[in-house]
Amino acid sequence: MQKKIICNTEEDTIALAEQFAQIAKKKDVFALYGTLGMGKSVFARAFIQKLCDVEDVPSPTFTLVQTYSSSKGEIYHYDLYRLKNPDEVFELGFEESLYSGINLIEWPENAGNWLPKDVIKIQIVPHETGRLFIIDVFSSEKESRLETIK
Repeated sequence: MQKKIICNTEEDTIALAEQFAQIAKKKDVFALYGTLGMGKSVFARAFIQKLCDVEDVPSPTFTLVQTYSSSKGEIYHYDLYRLKNPDEVFELGFEESLYSGINLIEWPENAGNWLPKDVIKIQIVPHETGRLFIIDVFSSEKESRLETIK
């Protein structure tokens, strides 16, 4: 199933991320695709802030992964932009996080074939005055949760 949502402002992106945070479950993988400046970090920050009692959510550009505790379990925020080889994800505890937490992954294409098949794929592209979010899910369970997103 595919759903398309237009966000004209950063506030719209924040509101969308907060909706995704509300439907998130343990073992979910949110794969955030988009070029530099598309709003991947804005989305991830708002998602994390909705579920965690944190104000400061730095981008994991240099640490590659940041973890946060939430009422829904651990949240793993990855920025894979700097990976040179997909196998490097295993040095970050990637495999364990897929089974034990909620994962937000910026630059997921750098994980190569190690990305699970049943991700929530969120592609962000320019659209007139804002951004178009193209969301793809690949299971009926995720499809039913996606239907609640407006």
